[in-house]
Amino acid sequence: MTRELQFAAPFAAVLLLFASSVFAGDNELTDQEKQAGWQLLFNGKDLTGWRCNNGKSIATPIERGSLVPYKSGSYLIMYDKPFDNFVLKCDVRWEDPHCNSGIFVRVEDRRNPVHTGFEIQVMNGTNIGKHEFGAIYDLVATTKYAGKKIGEWNTVEIRCDGPYLNVKVNGKQVAAMNCDHFDQPGVCPDGQRHKYKLHGKPRAIKDFARAGYLGFQDHGHKVWYKNIKLLKL
Repeated sequence: MTRELQFAAPFAAVLLLFASSVFAGDNELTDQEKQAGWQLLFNGKDLTGWRCNNGKSIATPIERGSLVPYKSGSYLIMYDKPFDNFVLKCDVRWEDPHCNSGIFVRVEDRRNPVHTGFEIQVMNGTNIGKHEFGAIYDLVATTKYAGKKIGEWNTVEIRCDGPYLNVKVNGKQVAAMNCDHFDQPGVCPDGQRHKYKLHGKPRAIKDFARAGYLGFQDHGHKVWYKNIKLLKL
């Protein structure tokens, strides 16, 4: 063995060890994530921990190591445990230019996710607004477009900490809110009305539960979700 190879071999071993601690395969935690306390909510192999929000089993099989809400048998496929303060990360992609889906968090009533939880909009398009990719649906508009081309994976990170919600797309913050500022029933701080009601009456967002379920929406278009990881705060 030459002197160069003698030095190269241990260096390569160090690089391999470093890579294994920083990077992981799909639906796996890195060593660093494990040490930090991240949980893997989807193993990429089966539907353990996941059900339809109507209580039924998910009708769609795992595809390409991903959860597929489309034609699952309900409005949401939902994780079976509630969370309060956390950071949620996942990867999402679509192939349909008319794609529309959503990531729901802090859903209080699994039978009524539309009006008892927050939706982070997942859709195709490069616009900004309250109904665009990364928006806190109908409440907070995006400040920028940070998505990728159709067919490519996007990483979405959602932080829920007390009254604060923060959304990043591909590492860039695109939306943030303080629920306590939404103290008027049916109205956002900017004066625009929002859709949220309870028993038919407009509700104030500050009164939403600070803990609940998370899930992925079937809005009539095929979308893939993987690398679903959560860190409790």
